[in-house]
Amino acid sequence: MPTYRLLQNMPMGPEDIRRLTTAFEQALRTLGIVDRGDPLAELVARKIIEIAQTGVREPSDISALAIKEIDIPT
Repeated sequence: MPTYRLLQNMPMGPEDIRRLTTAFEQALRTLGIVDRGDPLAELVARKIIEIAQTGVREPSDISALAIKEIDIPT
């Protein structure tokens, strides 16, 4: 799964990781992405992390912002 690989070297606690994983899963469900190896899944994971680093904490908000910023129609 892209988020785990991307989070390996980041200083985050378990709660932060759960929050990002939840946001990632929500975004993939919304976009209909099933294959975690899909390059689009990695793009979503990177965007989720980027948004979380701005201070947004609610997984649903992170997910919605990631989808909006990637500009993929749902």
